[in-house]
Amino acid sequence: MRYIITGGSGIIGSELTKSLTADGHEVIILSRDPSRHALPAGAQGVKWDARTAEGWGHLADGAFAIVNLAGETIGGSGTIPLPGTWSAERKQRIKNSRLWAGEAVVAAVESAAVKPEVVFQMSGIDYYPSSDKTMIEESERGRQFLAEVVADYWEPSTEPVEAMGVRRVVARTAPLLNLETGPLPASLLQFKLFAGGRLGSGKQWFSWIHTQDVVRAIRFLTETSAARGIYNVAAPHPVTNEEFTQILGKVMGRPTLIPVPEFALKLMLGEVSALVLEGRPVNVSKLLSSGFTFKYPELEAALMDLLNK
Repeated sequence: MRYIITGGSGIIGSELTKSLTADGHEVIILSRDPSRHALPAGAQGVKWDARTAEGWGHLADGAFAIVNLAGETIGGSGTIPLPGTWSAERKQRIKNSRLWAGEAVVAAVESAAVKPEVVFQMSGIDYYPSSDKTMIEESERGRQFLAEVVADYWEPSTEPVEAMGVRRVVARTAPLLNLETGPLPASLLQFKLFAGGRLGSGKQWFSWIHTQDVVRAIRFLTETSAARGIYNVAAPHPVTNEEFTQILGKVMGRPTLIPVPEFALKLMLGEVSALVLEGRPVNVSKLLSSGFTFKYPELEAALMDLLNK
């Protein structure tokens, strides 16, 4: 079966490609510069402008799935985001990148004589407000910047394919646990310097998911014909920031002694401090009741795998 992946050169896209090609599927990675990426056998890089279906739209004809992962990185390119990460100009790029990628997917589906069976739309749990209340798919949206990105740009961008008779799945995904991006690299650095500790009060919730489980969830939701609509995609056992730091310290064999005050984080990071000071626990009963099982439902086991403990 043919899979087309936008944003396929990132962590999730790369691991998904390996999984799909290992099972003999044809994978087409859309990239601004395909020559920059070493692709596994069975995968093909196709150039695109990240805005339109020009040059690749014909490939949607008869494809099994389009997996839309595209969007400018929220947290910046470094291990620790800087205050300027969310400048007004950068915020607009973050919004536009998601809107334009989705519109390109819609245009490709519209032009296909044989429509893809499914469009998988990546999203984020930042859709929900920061809260201690457990969020289900029907919970109200938040009003912070990231909620605006998700609710007003990312999720609606591919919605028109539903009117064309194409099944669509939207995955509100928790922050990814891996060694290259997301919240873990900065935390690892903190502990390696013997400066590990909670951030702010430590009471903010941290919903998370192992990279392998994200890939498995994408495949499950695209390959399960009954799956449609919105799903929370996160490990079933969220933790508070304080619990996260205690478990990470235990796995690394390092003390958890030095908390970072909230005012210091806001002073250092500005508005971007929301990435670490805000959180929400999410409920994944809908995903579980659909038949999905997690390989890493517990944080300690996930960290031990990632850190080869």
